[in-house]
Amino acid sequence: MKPVDEVVVETGRGIVGDRYHGTRHRHVTLQSAERLAEAAAELGVPVLPEGTRRNVTVAGFDVPTAPGTRIRVGDVLLEVVRVAAPCRILDDEIAPGAAAALRRRAGSVCRVLAGGDLRVGDPVAVDVSDR
Repeated sequence: MKPVDEVVVETGRGIVGDRYHGTRHRHVTLQSAERLAEAAAELGVPVLPEGTRRNVTVAGFDVPTAPGTRIRVGDVLLEVVRVAAPCRILDDEIAPGAAAALRRRAGSVCRVLAGGDLRVGDPVAVDVSDR
């Protein structure tokens, strides 16, 4: 994973260029910078967003995990499919215990309901307009 300032997100397909682009439900993974900071404090080592294998990191927003919850990030509309489980590989890549520290902090796996360009700094909020 590498940090970028902008990505193209396609409806029903995910992030262009991502290895999961075009899969059925794993279009975008979303995590919270604040939850990463909690995990880092617990571990005693930095937990960088690009080290967690998630696509998008948001700040100032607690990522919902309830399936069906809709989240708008800029022009992109996402729907939570499930909780994102931390991978055990993180214990090797970040530090021993990283997967446990990220449990219940690893964000959500989402499907894309409406695509668009997603940019660093885009506003993020739970979307209730389509309900």
